[in-house]
Amino acid sequence: MRVERRGGFASDSSKRKFRSLLLAWYDAQRRDLPWRINRDPYRVWLSEVLLQQTTTQAATPYYHAFVAKWPTVEDLAAAPHEAVISAFAGLGYYSRARNLHACAREIAQRGGRFPTEEAELRSLPGVGVYTAAAIAASIGPLCAGTFNRSRCATMPASTRRCCAIVRSRCRIAASRRARHRADS
Repeated sequence: MRVERRGGFASDSSKRKFRSLLLAWYDAQRRDLPWRINRDPYRVWLSEVLLQQTTTQAATPYYHAFVAKWPTVEDLAAAPHEAVISAFAGLGYYSRARNLHACAREIAQRGGRFPTEEAELRSLPGVGVYTAAAIAASIGPLCAGTFNRSRCATMPASTRRCCAIVRSRCRIAASRRARHRADS
């Protein structure tokens, strides 16, 4: 399949074909990861934080431990700060643990619900463009609108590239949800 370097896909049909091939590849090759079982925004956010600068193999046992100890964002928010830092021991980058706890407290103050708008998501402690997109994708169809081209156009080049990846991820997630509904 031919893809132009700067202009994207040669046609809508090549874009659809690529999307179809990518989804088929993913269906055949995907790994069973615990955070994919439940698309709860809390668990998606938790996995994204744990996976920052960490391998999946290293993050997985921490994910299980966090979910067992603090099954909801409210439980994590209520945890003593020292307990969260201690549970993070071995993963390094303790600013992630501090931001994780601060963010959990902020979400708990919002009734345990993650925001649905990009600006609100990105205002949370430790949440950047990619993590915000992962949370938005788990919430559903708002994702593509949240990370639209016009908003991303005013951002630095590296962030614009990230926004493009996010929009692509959102479109793929929407295609997968549509295929799943059609198969059900």
